[in-house]
Amino acid sequence: MTAARSRHDHFPREDGARRRRIRESVAAADAAWRTADKAPGGLLAAIDAARDAVPDIALARLLPWLDDMAWLQARLDDALALLAADPFARPPLRLVGGGEGGAGGLVLADRGGVRLTLLVRAAGSCAAAPASAVFVPGRAAIRILASGGASLIAHHVAVGGAEEAGGFTASAAAPCRSEPPRPLRTGELIRLDTARQSYSLIGARRDILLLELAVQPPSPLPIRAYDVASGRLAHVSASRRDSSFRGVALTLLRHLGRTGAAPLFVAEAQSEDFAARWHALRELVALDPAAARPHLAAMAAGDPHPEVRQAAQATLAFLSSPPASARGAGESPCP
Repeated sequence: MTAARSRHDHFPREDGARRRRIRESVAAADAAWRTADKAPGGLLAAIDAARDAVPDIALARLLPWLDDMAWLQARLDDALALLAADPFARPPLRLVGGGEGGAGGLVLADRGGVRLTLLVRAAGSCAAAPASAVFVPGRAAIRILASGGASLIAHHVAVGGAEEAGGFTASAAAPCRSEPPRPLRTGELIRLDTARQSYSLIGARRDILLLELAVQPPSPLPIRAYDVASGRLAHVSASRRDSSFRGVALTLLRHLGRTGAAPLFVAEAQSEDFAARWHALRELVALDPAAARPHLAAMAAGDPHPEVRQAAQATLAFLSSPPASARGAGESPCP
């Protein structure tokens, strides 16, 4: 039986002239877009002019990019023209998401905590409401380009000023509240305080197309995921993008068993972000308990966040408990 051939089997590996034409056409489009975006009145110029403002003001200044779609249509037409000229061309647009049937799309701009993304939600991924709602510190505006016949469920959670300033604790977190579904309307603009507001899409009959503008400056408030059914807090993670990237890298190093990278874990355990500190040390405990022990002890004794101290103390007690083989018959295991 002959295996089916993919489009990659037809890539012009031996046709140097064709590959050169592809590179040149893509580079020309990339240069033209960058020049237009950086020029006065361009997308990146507008973001640079707004990104030092507080999130509400920055969002308001950039809303015109969600109103006039001519620039987006021109950008997509250019990308399609590259593909029409040669199907192996890769338009200079960054793909995002799309894994496991979730939202995917194109990053149109990403600069200084401001991101503009064209998102596609497949109808199948919005048949039923997701189990969790996620809240990310910042502001967002979403233009609904195609509703797909879906309904929207709004989620809300209360966040106090002290929590926003770095005093968030899981034990005191307010519950998440959800509203009844209401029809999603093509053309509508949704504005969110994303630290306190989130949404889910359900019942889509066709694919949904969204243009999302997010303003997410660094924040001491973590990203929080809530169980929608119960309203309870389910997970907390670092909201700073750099901390998030480093956390992913540390998890990968732990999976690879790179004990020689322990200093990287220790360094991240000094982060200003309490969620990043605990993630780094937890990963180091899983990678190399002996190397983690003194840093865990220091965290248990003096970390400024009470729940990080408690987690470190519990983990240190677990590591210090004797193995099951060394316990007497009447001793219970460490929980």
